Amino acid sequence: MANRFVLNETSYHGAGAIADIATETRLRGFKKAFVCSDPDLVKFGVTQKVLDVLEKNGMDYELYSDIKPNPTIQNVQTGVKAFRDAGTDYIIAIGGGSSMDTAKAVGIIINNPEHEDVVSLEGAVDTKNKSVPIFAVPTTAGTAAEVTINYVITDVEKNRKMVCVDPHDIPVVAFIDPEMMSSMPKGLTAATGMDALTHAIEGYITAGAWELSDMFHLKAIEIISRSLRGAVDNTPEGREGMALGQYVAGMGFSNVGLGIVHSMAHPLGALYDTPHGIANAIILPTVMEYNAEATGEKYRDIAKAMGVEGTESMSQEEYRKAAVDAVKQLSKDVGIPADLKDIVKPEDIPFLAQSAYDDACRPGNPKETSVEDITKLYESLL
Repeated sequence: MANRFVLNETSYHGAGAIADIATETRLRGFKKAFVCSDPDLVKFGVTQKVLDVLEKNGMDYELYSDIKPNPTIQNVQTGVKAFRDAGTDYIIAIGGGSSMDTAKAVGIIINNPEHEDVVSLEGAVDTKNKSVPIFAVPTTAGTAAEVTINYVITDVEKNRKMVCVDPHDIPVVAFIDPEMMSSMPKGLTAATGMDALTHAIEGYITAGAWELSDMFHLKAIEIISRSLRGAVDNTPEGREGMALGQYVAGMGFSNVGLGIVHSMAHPLGALYDTPHGIANAIILPTVMEYNAEATGEKYRDIAKAMGVEGTESMSQEEYRKAAVDAVKQLSKDVGIPADLKDIVKPEDIPFLAQSAYDDACRPGNPKETSVEDITKLYESLL
């Protein structure tokens, strides 16, 4: 069976990249933008940077900001109505995963109205039509939603996250501008950066990995490992490195899948509203230890990409430990908690474990797992 690889039509990288939003709007003949951005970005003037580009070039837009950190079915349905009412013909998504995920769901439903319930989009759905064209402007260096075919919507009634996978939802143009990320606070920079590292590591060891995706993931691990500490300190080099590293990771994992780090993190976000990057960062080293036996020599590559010296002379046990230790050290250096004891209630573990097992990311894990195994992993993190 052939391996499929889906990427943006076009992407712009570097400081000032958002200026080319006007260029692409003209080239594609769009008339009015549906600007999708979360309330905090609007409040603190980050969204305005893009609005300034539109206003300077005389381009019409409608701003939609009814978006929660873990976007809900209602957020999406409200967005669909707002898009129709505004008479817009393309979407500009500004923000992290929340804005991007909302925009993707809205864009898909506008052109595939049979999915207006949103619930029917869960999983790998074979939608008939491409999304409304989306321009994606990330403000965090982590989710890589601007280059992926995935999005996640929360079903509040069932306390669960729905992972949706659809090549029709990928943004047509991405604008990766590190200046849009410079106002991120340290905690958010750390959390989203560890999310990006998780994407790269899980993508590298996932069951669907192959040579093309490996190339992206190893380079992403290298870039993120050398850039995240600087990004947390808000250095230009760190910001630029993370903007690129998280995008490169997205190019890979979007096409080959992830594993149980993500499937265990998703229910934490749904039940406790835990920031996704923090959940991933806490869970990643423990799951790496669990998966090690199913990864061949890949942990040697991970350790080397993270800057560990002498990996060529290490035994299998040594380089596997070195890879896990490097992740733990980076996580510690950027201020991520070491366990879930302040997040998870022990009585919720059966629900969390079943939800994680049922999650769309779980089948990609390199090692076969079970509800019982996932239960033990959660318990070990308390």
